[in-house]
Amino acid sequence: MSEINKLLADMLKEIEQLRIGLNALSENKTSLVDPELIKASKKLDDALNEYARLSSKWQEPPTGQD
Repeated sequence: MSEINKLLADMLKEIEQLRIGLNALSENKTSLVDPELIKASKKLDDALNEYARLSSKWQEPPTGQD
């Protein structure tokens, strides 16, 4: 496995953990604007954005036109 693929796989694991944590936290909150919930949501958003940025950067270029 290449280094970038390992990094992306590790990032996906972290994203899944953040998602699970956010879901669990949301079950205990009565308001979607709870500061703790917003903080967890932003952390997940940041991780997703970084994953998207890295994965698009390392995609292979198109081989031709369809």
